[in-house]
Amino acid sequence: MDSFDVLIIGGSAAGLSSALILGSALDKPFGIGKKVGIITHQKSAALQNAELNNVLGFKKGTKGNEVLKNGLIQLSETYPEIIQIAKEKVVKIEGKSPNITVVTNKNSYQAKNIVVAVGPSNLFNIEGLMQYVIPHKSIPAIKEKIMLKNNNHVVTEGVYVAGVLAGWRSQYAIAAGSGAQVATDILTLWNSGNQTMIHDAIN
Repeated sequence: MDSFDVLIIGGSAAGLSSALILGSALDKPFGIGKKVGIITHQKSAALQNAELNNVLGFKKGTKGNEVLKNGLIQLSETYPEIIQIAKEKVVKIEGKSPNITVVTNKNSYQAKNIVVAVGPSNLFNIEGLMQYVIPHKSIPAIKEKIMLKNNNHVVTEGVYVAGVLAGWRSQYAIAAGSGAQVATDILTLWNSGNQTMIHDAIN
């Protein structure tokens, strides 16, 4: 059974953003030897049908499905150390940190920490997390969306939630930022509690 320091569940804006930030730190002293994976399930992502005209850095007419496709390529080319797990869907979470078991429709994985970054559909049915499901606080009730009860992205020890499922509004930039925030929280944990961000600079 594969074992991870962090396993991200979901390959849309929040999940991919989290993976990119974590990947950028794996060559830092506090990141060396850490193993990160992402279950890249994108089939039900709202981005599949989105056109992103109001996102900084994106050209008018940018299609969400292209962002998803290119995001996986960006992650694999820039940070190939991040293990991408495709064509699997998480059905159950068992145990507690640092021994969390993530069960998919095909395999099981061990993780010290997980980041749950799937959509806020009321069809959410991951066993082991259902006790945290509440109505979404930032989306009109008529849309019947859900979120996971959390405190600053922390559901319970070792279990983080990111993106719209964390209670944020359904905007690409907000979801991506939520994923990045969770990743920097994990980096801060790895870095002995020292507040940690990763930036590249032009020399």
